Amino acid sequence: MSNPIIAFIGAGNMAASLIGGLRAQGVAASAIRASEPGSEQRARLQQEHGIGTFADNGEAIKGADLIVLAVDPQPGDRLVEIGPGQGAITFPLLRRHGELTVIEFDRDLITPLMEASEGLGRLTVIHKDVLQVDFGKLASDDGHGAGQIRLVGNLPYNISSPILFHALEHAAAVRDMHFMLQKEVVDRMACGPGSKVYGRLGVMLQAYCTVTSLFDVPPEAFRPPPKVDSAVVRLVPLPAAEVGIHDHALYARVVRDAFGQRRKTLRNALSQVCSGADIEEAGLRPDARAEQVAVAEFKHLANHLAALPPERRPA
Repeated sequence: MSNPIIAFIGAGNMAASLIGGLRAQGVAASAIRASEPGSEQRARLQQEHGIGTFADNGEAIKGADLIVLAVDPQPGDRLVEIGPGQGAITFPLLRRHGELTVIEFDRDLITPLMEASEGLGRLTVIHKDVLQVDFGKLASDDGHGAGQIRLVGNLPYNISSPILFHALEHAAAVRDMHFMLQKEVVDRMACGPGSKVYGRLGVMLQAYCTVTSLFDVPPEAFRPPPKVDSAVVRLVPLPAAEVGIHDHALYARVVRDAFGQRRKTLRNALSQVCSGADIEEAGLRPDARAEQVAVAEFKHLANHLAALPPERRPA
């Protein structure tokens, strides 16, 4: 995909748009200034992430409010934001919920974030690569609720898939996820069979989650306006019993090969995994193409192959 995700500064930054709100909340002027990105930092972040600033207008403020409404934090919820940057989502959530944990890899953003959050609530910062964070351990800390966390964030396109699948590896510890992404990516995550954008990403995610595209964020919400829309998506991990996949590695291989060459039929695309007869035994048409096959059918095929005698199983 040629266009990188157009995001808030620092993978989640609308601090400038929230300055008036911070002053109304009584935040110190020094803390407010610390939350405003300097020209050097802005240029570095834009170059690093290929991103633009969030416009200082009603659309931007409305976008942040909509994210908070979508998350709808309740007393006792353990909210964890990935990549807070300079607080686009952080500050509205903190004002609403009073407590928030954020995971931020950029050391230079931590002090301004902490200073700008004074008076808004309790902010806990984990300075770490999110892919190295054990969500299961995080969920069990401090005895919050039933030991589940709620993830939120604005994910850069280039690392969104690793973050999503890292979260799914800890699905038992994650209640739900609300992320902003490029709309084109969200469409691929949430669509069903028959769509032109139905593919490997959606089939993998929908096997383990209920995926819902919630709302779009138009280009006018950004400065400069990008040529692409953004969107917010909700993912709710399925209970283990509802996932129903017997061999997760085999399922991933079936999906990968099926979509590896989209124009091929299942018989040809899966020739290194199974035979046309195996596909028919699983109740699928060997002459079908991957984009015609529902998630439940992919699961059924993978489970059928996993149950074959050893001599017939994929190598």
